[in-house]
Amino acid sequence: MILATLVYLQQKGKTLMLLRNKKQNDFHKGKWNGLGGKMEPGESPDECAIREVEEESGYKIQNLKLAGLITEPLFDGKQDWHLFLYTSEDFEGEQIISDEGTLEWIPNEKIFDLNLWEGDRIFLKWILEKKFFSAKFIYKKKEFKDYSVNFYE
Repeated sequence: MILATLVYLQQKGKTLMLLRNKKQNDFHKGKWNGLGGKMEPGESPDECAIREVEEESGYKIQNLKLAGLITEPLFDGKQDWHLFLYTSEDFEGEQIISDEGTLEWIPNEKIFDLNLWEGDRIFLKWILEKKFFSAKFIYKKKEFKDYSVNFYE
């Protein structure tokens, strides 16, 4: 089981997205994604989110908002992934050149024009609508199959 975070920094109607185009053998190569990664031993989801955002973008998060939880059984064909999704409008610092890929502030209405995982197209709508959720997304060999979701107040 892999525990990981995804963070969507937001400001002025835009979201910071990462085009995964720099690492060799990247499972996500060519896809746009939020910032984040795997939790390290002893790390809380919040700590992981804050660390990953700073490592990948240079921004220091002042305040996180938990936006949702996702389970992706055997997403990479090997292990189940459990993701903690966050948003933040409260961060500071200077954007860096990321080792992970190309960072770009995308107008929210243009996010769905990007090359996204099919499940991301679904949950990003919920994030932009500020709906808190717990969802399960099923992929087989990188192909989206199905999902289920519960929304919470």
